[in-house]
Amino acid sequence: MRIHPNKSAQSHIPASHGGKYGTKNPNPQMIDFSSNVNPLGCHPGVKRYLKKQLDLISEYPDPSSSDLRANLAWFTGIRKKQIVVGNGATEIIYNFCKTFLNKKTPVLIPIPTFSEYEVSAKLCECKISFFKTMNLSKNLQKFIMKIPRNGCIFICNPNNPTGVLIKKKEMLKIISAAKKKSSLVFIDETFIELVPESNESLIKYIKNYENLFILRSLTKSFGLAGIRIGYGVSNSQIIDLLQKIKIPWNVSYMAQRAASAAICYHPFLEKTCKLIKKEKDFISLNLAKSKKFTCCDSSTNFILVKTKIKSRLLQKKLQRKKILIRDCSTFRGLNQNYIRIAVKTRKENIKLVKALEAI
Repeated sequence: MRIHPNKSAQSHIPASHGGKYGTKNPNPQMIDFSSNVNPLGCHPGVKRYLKKQLDLISEYPDPSSSDLRANLAWFTGIRKKQIVVGNGATEIIYNFCKTFLNKKTPVLIPIPTFSEYEVSAKLCECKISFFKTMNLSKNLQKFIMKIPRNGCIFICNPNNPTGVLIKKKEMLKIISAAKKKSSLVFIDETFIELVPESNESLIKYIKNYENLFILRSLTKSFGLAGIRIGYGVSNSQIIDLLQKIKIPWNVSYMAQRAASAAICYHPFLEKTCKLIKKEKDFISLNLAKSKKFTCCDSSTNFILVKTKIKSRLLQKKLQRKKILIRDCSTFRGLNQNYIRIAVKTRKENIKLVKALEAI
């Protein structure tokens, strides 16, 4: 029997990511600076709550995540019917592309950025254009001129891996220009809650722009990477379609419960952001002493570092010291002169700095 897969599936190349299991020889004892998760991890109250829920793991979860969506409505101030929940933010990216994009859809992506926008759009056979910039704010007008008609734009804010945060007024210029050209704007705000002393989220503007979709992640902000949970907000027409096409029971019972518990501890984010600001400065100031490394300005919980040592070699050397960093050569628009490091606790950051100084 001869199998005939879709051309897009046949040519599909999965994106590379950080994390211990993104390496050839994963070591559970490694300190993971390659994943940009809350440096304080999951709130202890969430762990205590989940232990009480263990007797219910044999039950099917609510396929609509109704309680969680109601709790997210309270948390965000957005109506429940304008919220969709996914098994991690990445599932929502794929569902969005499958629902709204096709081979006739022109897609614009500023690079370097999160790889899954490109990968999921390619699966839909879209026509993709890339706009190379290390800081979109500095090339705003040129980018606006490139916005396609009847297409879609993907923007990560703050951007992964650069850490650059685009101001609200600049983002609104992009959305307004895209609206005039009947193009959708997909804004990934998965790190927006891990930006100290700033509120550039556009979540309150959902009611003003029917072409706007915003992605959020509880994985990053609340340290729930192990159980995968994300959500998207938009107008009810877009959300209804995403609710309709998602797979049944896409979010586990424990993930729904954990997310609901986590947002009840939202003041935890204030503590996290204070730590991020302090520790990001600690890492940057220490690496600035070396001629081998240059830290790029970042607004969030990770730092893009330009290195004179090839990123793959540097990653291998640090792995021998049980430290994992992100090799950024797999990001379109970057090369082996860049690594990304997540901000962690002072004890862990000291180990990273000392290991880099010794190389």
